[in-house]
Amino acid sequence: MSDGDRIRIDKWLWQARFVKSRALAVDLVAAGRVRVNGQKTEKPGRAVGPGDVLTLVLGPEVRVLRILACGTRRGPAPEAATLYELIGAPATGPEEG
Repeated sequence: MSDGDRIRIDKWLWQARFVKSRALAVDLVAAGRVRVNGQKTEKPGRAVGPGDVLTLVLGPEVRVLRILACGTRRGPAPEAATLYELIGAPATGPEEG
């Protein structure tokens, strides 16, 4: 995989429409709520590309997905959905009580 096939994780999360802004993507990664291939990352500039598996903690949900493409822009939701495939069903975090 060449460097042209890779993109910053914060930019990819924004393009794939998991967050509404790049700043929110930076916060999500910096908070340790993203894993790349099973390893926690706190660096928003970490490069990811096709084949990488991301684990995202988004509120009460945990999503596991495989990156299929890097994308070139933040397009509409149907276009963004072509950038990844969900692996398994979304899970919820531990319940408080």
